[in-house]
Amino acid sequence: MNPRRKKRLAIVISILTGLSLIAGLVLYALSQNIDLFYTPQEIINGKNDSGIKPVIGQRLRIGGLVVEGSVKRDSENLKVQFDLTNKGSVVTVKYDGILPDLFREGQGIIANGVLVESTLIEASEVLAKHDENYMPKEIAESLEHSEASSQENKKY
Repeated sequence: MNPRRKKRLAIVISILTGLSLIAGLVLYALSQNIDLFYTPQEIINGKNDSGIKPVIGQRLRIGGLVVEGSVKRDSENLKVQFDLTNKGSVVTVKYDGILPDLFREGQGIIANGVLVESTLIEASEVLAKHDENYMPKEIAESLEHSEASSQENKKY
């Protein structure tokens, strides 16, 4: 092999090695920041298809319905504790912060946090879900007002 081909081969090999190293580092960084979604049933029994359970200390995202009568608020600060359920399984969520306006018992929520115990999540963020018919109160009131006035105009 002549020196020119050796040089080209070395350049191609070094470029491929560099790209492989960059791809590996990017995938490693992404794997550290992935929050896997679980339901309360999957936290207790494992994922349906693989049976994999989250490990203590793992970051995760959990979704479910807030159990009626389970919301406990601390009167001195913003700490809240509530239970989430789906299909009979119940998991407790602790959160320190302001809850969204749509948060209430019986409502669907999604919480981002860390699994502290087998059925306890320390949440860093709580998001309230709403259905596709949701409309902010101000807009709903203005629509009702405009519908009422248009029906009055039709009478005349």
